[in-house]
Amino acid sequence: MDKQQQLGLTPPMGWNSWNTFTWDINEQLIREAADTLVADGYKDAGYDYIVIDDCWSLKDRDKDGKLVADPVKFPNGMKAVADYIHSKGLKFGMYSCVGTHTCAGYPGSFEHEFQDAESLAEWGVDFLKYDYCFKPRHMSGELLYKRMSLALKNCGRDILFSACNWGEDNVYQWIRESGAHMYRSTGDIQDSWESIKTLALSQLDKAAYTGAYCHNDLDMLVVGMYGGSNSDFIGSQIGGCTDVEYKTHFSLWSLLGSPLMIGSDIRKANEATKKILLNPDLIAINQDIEGRGAYRIKPEPQWFHTNEVFMLVKVLADGDLAIGFFNLSDGQREMSLQFWDFGLPYASGKSLSLYDCWEHKELGVFRERFAPVVPAHDCLVVRAKLV
Repeated sequence: MDKQQQLGLTPPMGWNSWNTFTWDINEQLIREAADTLVADGYKDAGYDYIVIDDCWSLKDRDKDGKLVADPVKFPNGMKAVADYIHSKGLKFGMYSCVGTHTCAGYPGSFEHEFQDAESLAEWGVDFLKYDYCFKPRHMSGELLYKRMSLALKNCGRDILFSACNWGEDNVYQWIRESGAHMYRSTGDIQDSWESIKTLALSQLDKAAYTGAYCHNDLDMLVVGMYGGSNSDFIGSQIGGCTDVEYKTHFSLWSLLGSPLMIGSDIRKANEATKKILLNPDLIAINQDIEGRGAYRIKPEPQWFHTNEVFMLVKVLADGDLAIGFFNLSDGQREMSLQFWDFGLPYASGKSLSLYDCWEHKELGVFRERFAPVVPAHDCLVVRAKLV
């Protein structure tokens, strides 16, 4: 399989500047993020994109209509940043918008799509996050994403297209045909348990709308932020989550096949954060080559009168199942999984050998039923093998 065929095959993984730093970005920060991605094992785990979000350019284009990097923030220009990131064996991502301006008020790519795609290619960009602010009301968002996709695919460089229209315009119905490799299906994430719950629950009935080469993006990860954002909206006035909640957040994103884009300051990551983000068993589930969505199984309604307690089942390429037991409620729950709910009747004579993907240990062989007790806001993720 050549490079072009691989682009977007599995959910992209990497780091994005927005959640923690928003507008306060510069060349030194990006270089340090790239250094950390390599030195602390993230690159080896699969995280290979370094993405600069909004606020990187000047407020006006040059006389020829080209985007210009802010010379204070990026004194050596974007080509130099790309070259440094590439020298680390990583890939370089940037940001623009379908509208006349980006969400922070910088020049957008409306009516400059082909020109901007050429600039990105010249700079050595490998990934474009394409936002949805300040779109002229009379214009079709669907058409504008198709326009930028066409520009990127004909710019002379392989650039992964990350569409970010927040789930608007019935995006599930047309985004795969547009050529995008991933697409935002939700509003912006916040560093709070309520935000994580809201985004995850909103996508549990969308299993059919993700897959290889076009991945449903639930937004960037907030694992390890602990309220450490310079944005009041994202986290500085919220306080962040517990490590248990971050673990559940990462598990949900992994099973649902979302791209795994780190949003915390990885230069300051503690051991708990690294343990979550570098979990090889969860990453393997997320990166499964077939890219199938996870479907939901609710426990028996007479026991659980809530949508916050459920199991997710993801079919894997080797015949295993990834099964997540999620308790988003505020109390401990026993969660009974009946094997016939995913196609394994007692009459088959088959059992399941279960492996705990967080404790990294075998749990034993079970037949017909498995019923773990899951604490509040916590989860259990197992890899199940037919025996």
